[in-house]
Amino acid sequence: MSDESPLLRSLRAAVAAAPEDVPLRLHFAELLLAEGHHDEAVGQAAAALQHAPGDPAARDLMVRAMGLPAQPPPPAPADSPADPPAFDWAAAEQEVADLVGPRFTDGGHDDDGEDTGTGTGTGLEVPLASEGFGDPGDAAAWDVDAPGAVRLADVGGMREVKERLEAAFLAPMRNPELRRLYGKSLRGGLLLYGPPGCGKTFIARAVAGELGASFLSVSLADILDMYIGTSERNVHDIFETARRQAPCVVFLDELDALGAKRSRMHHSGLRNVVNQLLTELDGVDGDRNEGVFVLAATNVPWDVDLALRRPGRLDRTLLVLPPDAPAREAILRYHLRERPIESVDLGKIAKATEDFSGADLAHVCESAAEGALLDSARTGTIRMITTKDLLQAARQIKPSSESWFASARNVAMFANDGGMYDDLLTHLKKKRKL
Repeated sequence: MSDESPLLRSLRAAVAAAPEDVPLRLHFAELLLAEGHHDEAVGQAAAALQHAPGDPAARDLMVRAMGLPAQPPPPAPADSPADPPAFDWAAAEQEVADLVGPRFTDGGHDDDGEDTGTGTGTGLEVPLASEGFGDPGDAAAWDVDAPGAVRLADVGGMREVKERLEAAFLAPMRNPELRRLYGKSLRGGLLLYGPPGCGKTFIARAVAGELGASFLSVSLADILDMYIGTSERNVHDIFETARRQAPCVVFLDELDALGAKRSRMHHSGLRNVVNQLLTELDGVDGDRNEGVFVLAATNVPWDVDLALRRPGRLDRTLLVLPPDAPAREAILRYHLRERPIESVDLGKIAKATEDFSGADLAHVCESAAEGALLDSARTGTIRMITTKDLLQAARQIKPSSESWFASARNVAMFANDGGMYDDLLTHLKKKRKL
């Protein structure tokens, strides 16, 4: 750099002596850009962003140094802040089609040609287009989501789960004439169980969408109260709200906390909550509860009070396992949709992430993005996320479902009273985990 001006040499030395001085580094980068040193200006802007993420001056300099079109000014502040518009990757791909490869390779398809859906298939919920709230007059204290747009088709893969839901729960409810012909009762609810992070809540929302029903999600924090009798009243009020909002799905999340075994409880307040819950579940049989459907989810069904699982209450169970290969591809595509990727082979990554939950797959995408970001900051050159990044991240992450299966194995082998966990036993034998 013998032709470099004395001012640039002095500033270069000053930046080297004070690397965390972002204004100084940006001033140096502005002079570099003015003299036509675009690549070095990009590197300085990237280093500034590493020390001050989100700095508007550094981001503006990065855009100008890379020769990208100027970003439009932000809109005037409204009453409620709006989310920034998503980056238009389709338009960007067309502009640079001759320079970089496609975002995804045409590699992974379901062997049966089945539509893998567009949803995540996880407990991570996507925004619903028609999601809203119930009438405040009818549900003063409880937020009831209006019938949503999510359907089972939006759950990626999981064909066996969908078939079981259709046969055991949805088909009788959709066909009242056939139900009467065969004497099929609507008594009882459905208990979803399995490893954490596998989409039980998302499936419950999809069931509500299939039924065209409102959705009321309940957890222990919604019910438990320090004053005597208030927790039981909360349980009753929740079901009363569902009756007024019918058709309505009442979703009891973390049922092992709401309805733990009373024999293990030392606090009468929690026992009374379980008793009240049993009373309300029995009430689902009556005509006054027509249109109230009860779904529950738990990671540890063996800790749920047995009275909650007797016929007429939560008597049907459905094992929700880690997503299968088509579901893993759908989840990975969802979490990579707004990230800078190039020629990613989803099929190869899906094969390398067997037994990963939806939450694990989200972590894989996050880790791969983190590695590419650090490389870009160090080198000053923007680098795309590739299949290699994702595979490397997958090798470093242990499936969170392994510890769950270690506990579930003992239950399936030695506490399978009445065939309660036959589906789990079948899966463990199939995976040769027994």
